[in-house]
Amino acid sequence: MHEQQQKMSSGQLYQPLCRELSNQRKRAKALCYEYNHSHPDQKGKRQQILSKLLGNSSKAVIEANFHCDYGYNIQLGKNFYANHHCTILDAAAVTIGDNVMLGPMVNISTSTHPLSGQLRAQGFATAKAITIADNVWIGMGAQILAGVTIGENSVIAAGAVVNRDIAANTMAAGVPAIAIKQLGQ
Repeated sequence: MHEQQQKMSSGQLYQPLCRELSNQRKRAKALCYEYNHSHPDQKGKRQQILSKLLGNSSKAVIEANFHCDYGYNIQLGKNFYANHHCTILDAAAVTIGDNVMLGPMVNISTSTHPLSGQLRAQGFATAKAITIADNVWIGMGAQILAGVTIGENSVIAAGAVVNRDIAANTMAAGVPAIAIKQLGQ
């Protein structure tokens, strides 16, 4: 594994514009382009592209347009559905459980930047893993930020910005998202 990729994967400051990571993003963007421009009736071809991009996309349904940074850091569970215009910035691991549904325009981003202006000016970034447990529904336009875990059976309301962990069986809404209701199993 390349030095900057190793730093990225371990949550350290890294240089995303290095040649190796730039080439990996270019590969992912080419596969996303191919996927997004394939005919919806070409299910076999679309699954092949997802398999190249994500590795383990067995029977995932992802509507166009879909975008990601690398693809190889995304782990999808069974019966995954993402509506149109989903973006997953996967500089760190994004682990998604079974039976997860994403509304349109959901953004999931492991990427972040240092608070220090000097470090940002030098091109540094960091990444923190995101985990979304089984049976989660994320509403339209929700933003899931770096380092967050969303517990099983939870619902994230449309437009919510999730910047902290959400417990299992919880409905969360708002900016920033807060628990507004406990849900039954």
